[in-house]
Amino acid sequence: MNSVAPGPIWTPLIPATMPDAKVQGFGEQTPLGRAGQPAELAPAYVFFASQESSYVTGETLGVTGGQPIT
Repeated sequence: MNSVAPGPIWTPLIPATMPDAKVQGFGEQTPLGRAGQPAELAPAYVFFASQESSYVTGETLGVTGGQPIT
């Protein structure tokens, strides 16, 4: 089984579920200095669902803007 471990990804739910102070800096803690976009996350899922990943197993793919998975 494979998995995707997303970092901070900007969606419309972010401002609806966080205080304004946190929304302003959302994703700035990543080495890229910003939150990811859903379009940057989706290819990881497509890869694992495709034949190209047929020999990949037991992996976690971090889509985190360079932030280590902890």
